[in-house]
Amino acid sequence: MLDLQGVGKRFGDRWAVAGADIQVPDGQFVGVIGRSGAGKSTLLRMINRLVDPSAGRILHDGHEVSVLRGTALRDWRQTCAMVFQQFNLVGRLDVLTNVLIGRLNHIPMHRSLLRLWPAEDKAIALSALEQFDIGQLAAQRADSLSGGQQQRVAIARALVQEPRILLADEPVASLDPRNTRIVMDAIQRINRHYGITVMVNLHSLDLARGYCDRLIGMAAGQIVFDDVPSALTEDVARELYGLEAGDVMDGPEAGRERPGLGGAVPATA
Repeated sequence: MLDLQGVGKRFGDRWAVAGADIQVPDGQFVGVIGRSGAGKSTLLRMINRLVDPSAGRILHDGHEVSVLRGTALRDWRQTCAMVFQQFNLVGRLDVLTNVLIGRLNHIPMHRSLLRLWPAEDKAIALSALEQFDIGQLAAQRADSLSGGQQQRVAIARALVQEPRILLADEPVASLDPRNTRIVMDAIQRINRHYGITVMVNLHSLDLARGYCDRLIGMAAGQIVFDDVPSALTEDVARELYGLEAGDVMDGPEAGRERPGLGGAVPATA
């Protein structure tokens, strides 16, 4: 279980996140929602320790994550993988090498510097790409791919870390509706097939309702909603988003049924 106890982050005299108390059981798919500046990204970055908390404790299975340093911190970031809005791929490298970067913590540093990847790791990376129907792109430069393809490569890279938790920070914000569905289906497949806990920041309420088991709503750095998607009423949405509520409701995903697990992801995007 992931357990946040009174977690907060202060920048100067402003609390970006204040007093967050969240318990996430293993295997849950959690959507974090709220308007821009609500503290969603800071919350996820504190969990991954890209940002150090100013207050509170973060624990995983009873071990305090918020005090880790050095090798222990690197091990935690392997356990708690992160997917970013802008993909964070190395554009000049081929797709397979970008995915293999997710195996860095599994091999000696000198082998990674010389790109002497073990055959087993290459097989793991290729298998991850095949799962998202982009195995045929393994030899292409990452910067030659579409946005949807790049995000699937980033998700494959996270998967080969063999994480127990996947954090996704606005992973579809820069994608069109078709690629949005493809990427969200890929994240859901990781959650359902491998039982990996997922926490994903989403701006669209329709996406959040369609994919997540649980929604955590943030406003001005505080948790103001924590319940199942069906409990998210229009009144609650207006409290979370204010004048922006109309922009995040009744979008192109409105009325979308939760997708099945066996459907293939299109190979092009």
